[in-house]
Amino acid sequence: MKPKFYPEDTIAAIATPPGRGAIGVIKISGDQALSILEKIFQPKKPKPFLESHRFHYGYIKDRESNEFIDEVLVVYMKKPYSYTREDVVEIHAHSGFFNLKRVLELVLKEGARAAEPGEFTFRAFINGRIDLAQAEAIEEIVSAKSEISLNLAIKNLSGKLSEKINLLRENLLSILAQVEAAIDFPEEDIEIMNPPELKRLLEENIDELNRLIENYREGKIYREGISLVISGKPNVGKSSLMNILLKEERAIVTPIPGTTRDFLEEEVYIKGLPVKLIDTAGLRETEDLVEKMGVERAIEKLKEADLVLLLVDAGSKPTKEDTHIYNIIKPYNHLIVINKVDLSMNFLEDWREFLKSLNEEFVEISVKEHQGIDLLTQRIFDKITHNGIPQVLEVVPNLRQKIALEKAKGHLLLALEELKKEEPLAEILAMELREAFSDLAEILGEVSTEDVLSDIFSRFCIGK
Repeated sequence: MKPKFYPEDTIAAIATPPGRGAIGVIKISGDQALSILEKIFQPKKPKPFLESHRFHYGYIKDRESNEFIDEVLVVYMKKPYSYTREDVVEIHAHSGFFNLKRVLELVLKEGARAAEPGEFTFRAFINGRIDLAQAEAIEEIVSAKSEISLNLAIKNLSGKLSEKINLLRENLLSILAQVEAAIDFPEEDIEIMNPPELKRLLEENIDELNRLIENYREGKIYREGISLVISGKPNVGKSSLMNILLKEERAIVTPIPGTTRDFLEEEVYIKGLPVKLIDTAGLRETEDLVEKMGVERAIEKLKEADLVLLLVDAGSKPTKEDTHIYNIIKPYNHLIVINKVDLSMNFLEDWREFLKSLNEEFVEISVKEHQGIDLLTQRIFDKITHNGIPQVLEVVPNLRQKIALEKAKGHLLLALEELKKEEPLAEILAMELREAFSDLAEILGEVSTEDVLSDIFSRFCIGK
């Protein structure tokens, strides 16, 4: 069930994660924040008032029982100079679930309401401190799985994406003004802006939208990571390679072909990029019913993967079976890895010639001797991330924004089609430009339904 937000309430929550630690923070926001604090806080040195944006040392006390609850530091932030642009209080208490729960219960008893997930950030949004794109960037910062995804989220929080969207909207508004002039003043016989010039401006904005839409894929990779499937014949070292990449014995390794009957999934970081490793059953023809099901599932996993590692064995020559397996993985983004190059009797040259004839790149490794593993991880990283360098400054961080950009692009394409007609109608051009402008406004939260906002902020943690 999606949360309902009531901005007139004073809200409170534990703002630090559960578990053992030195300090825990209870956050309060709303008109009653200061009065609630004054009811439960006893300063070490009595003061006529609590100065804003200064820490004050003292004790939390239950008025009813006259019991001291904890020794704390508190800070009061007078509106509008706070995260929510409301009066905000933070109580910095000793950590521990039961201690923080007891302090929070006291705050709630004095008139606050328990905050819903994301409600503090929602208030920052509705009070104009941040736009919706920046609010979503805050959630991205909290849930970042890599340093790169964190840096990209921080850029969006600072307004990089919002700046780009606002520039696009200004461009569309300038074009729309010219078109609507021809509609509003027909007696003046105002001609629609020079069609070739208008066409050029529309194409420039469509190109910019395309760049942002393409950025979604890269942003998704850095934020969510990739799915990497290790595939190949039985007993080529798939499970051993997985263990090497995990740096622990997670997959069972035996000399018996076909040990892995199903797939095994584990999370690992490769060059700071979150990667879901999937060790699959060996691809081969088999009459064993359980192994056959494992092979079928392995093939299904290929379809879902961002990258497939095809592991082959330098201890034997390429065969028809290897060609068959290669043809299975060929349609997918893949990298071929030659394992067991440490064998004194190997067929490495045969494999090199075979793969060169297919115009395939490959990496040579020995899982047993840990040879070539650093090169392999670098090639995995490069193949997914365009040599590991973020290509953009403004990365679209979620699917909602990508869809809005695609809708805006669709309307501009329709406007462009109308413009190509012998006698374009200014009314149709204006309608499509207004729709595109509205789609871009959705990204910043200027046009959003209550359901959309509830869905977005419900993904946040309580206390944020």
